[in-house]
Amino acid sequence: MGIEHPKRFAVSAPERPAVIIGDRVVSYRELDARSNQLAHALRSSGLGIGSHLAVLMDNRAEYFEVIWAGLRAGLFVTPINWHLSAAEAEYVVENCGAAALVTSVACADVVAGIDAPAVKVRLAVGGPIDGFDRYEDVIGAQPTSPIDDECEGTWMFYSSGTTGRPKGIRPATVGAPLGEPSRFTAMIRFLYGGDESTVYLSPAPLYHAAPLGWATAIHRIGGTVVCTDRFDALDFLGLVERHRATLTQVVPTHLVRLLKLPQADRARFDLSSLKTVVHAAAPCPPEVKRAVLDWLGPIVHEYYSGSEGAGFCTIGPQEWLAHPGSVGKSMLGAVHIVDETGTEVPPRAEGRVYFESPQRFEYQGDPEKTADAFDERGWATFGEVGWVDEEGYLYLTDRVSNMIISGGVNIYPREIEDVLILHPAVTDVVVIGVPDAEMGESVRAIVEPATPPADPAALEAELIAFTRDRAAHYKCPRSVVFLTELPRLLTGKVARRLLPPEVLV
Repeated sequence: MGIEHPKRFAVSAPERPAVIIGDRVVSYRELDARSNQLAHALRSSGLGIGSHLAVLMDNRAEYFEVIWAGLRAGLFVTPINWHLSAAEAEYVVENCGAAALVTSVACADVVAGIDAPAVKVRLAVGGPIDGFDRYEDVIGAQPTSPIDDECEGTWMFYSSGTTGRPKGIRPATVGAPLGEPSRFTAMIRFLYGGDESTVYLSPAPLYHAAPLGWATAIHRIGGTVVCTDRFDALDFLGLVERHRATLTQVVPTHLVRLLKLPQADRARFDLSSLKTVVHAAAPCPPEVKRAVLDWLGPIVHEYYSGSEGAGFCTIGPQEWLAHPGSVGKSMLGAVHIVDETGTEVPPRAEGRVYFESPQRFEYQGDPEKTADAFDERGWATFGEVGWVDEEGYLYLTDRVSNMIISGGVNIYPREIEDVLILHPAVTDVVVIGVPDAEMGESVRAIVEPATPPADPAALEAELIAFTRDRAAHYKCPRSVVFLTELPRLLTGKVARRLLPPEVLV
């Protein structure tokens, strides 16, 4: 089979498209050569095996050159959400210990506010940015041959934290031999039919763990990755037809938007090439799943996992029809449902979901959060509540944390609460997720005002604008409700479970 790495296909299929974004097509030969050039540049700037590379960039072809340079140079690679504010992005850059930061002109305003003295290499893609070297000038001076000490790097993704600070998920090590087969590529091959003929359509931002992990896995097995700069339902269907896409991975919000298209629009595209649709990242309403199965046929698969890699459940279309609402059986670490005392409960009893984690992980610089993710048996949890049936199928029912999932993106209330409490009109606030037909959940702030607002609509708009000036827009409330007094426990803490029902919908 050979090594699992794009360099293999730079030899065996050099002109095969590795990346297609818009009208830009990058061959395997070009991807290999340009990632080699950047790897040389990083080495010559002092980044050795185990150093850290941060990438803050919009979806563009160079994204993959940068990622593959880091992964073939034995680096820890951290993609950063380009919707973050400068302060939020700066925290990630500093916390991960980045020695290099690569960005693009679309993110110039964000990086202008990042003060990270430890960053030795700053590269700008697509045009000039003050304080950054031009990417093309830097790599153009380097050879296209591999560096002498090529080895596997790895991801260090960041997952939002309940305290409002993102958590860096630090793997144990880097430096494995280049192109060693992995469980992930094996899964894509055997569960989802991935091979050299695969055309993978990715409609999501590449800073997310799943789209980037899947796209690079497709490169490891020689397929073609088609990316978009944003999701548009009609464009998505057009790209399936145009590129004869065979595999795609989406979130439930994408499915909702596709289903909202008029039937005539959905029917005018040739989707016959599509063999597998995979969705994850958020709960999918059963009625949405049924509608997609009715439309596309039995090609819709689902999985449940997390960036920590503690467990992995999967379920195919026929299995789901027999077990509607389930996220599947565990394929990576046995699943256990435990009660508040840590005792395992029988089938159909609800409790906290744990996996027998095949590997340890740690949260960067936070031993307390790391310890909270494991129990005394070494079982790991993503913080979910659920139950299993007699056949071992897992059903998720709630979250231990108050995390909001909007459009497949995790949002933690505390961060926005910490912003809103600074507004002089706010005495106290609790942020919750409320049902949203398109996004799954949308963010709502329940505010106890300092004085009853004379114009509630005006204050609502003011508070939304206030948060948008201080945090990434996707995290900010889309609605604000005012209560004379928030319900509290005897300790004085706001009791979310006692909020009046009318503010929850």
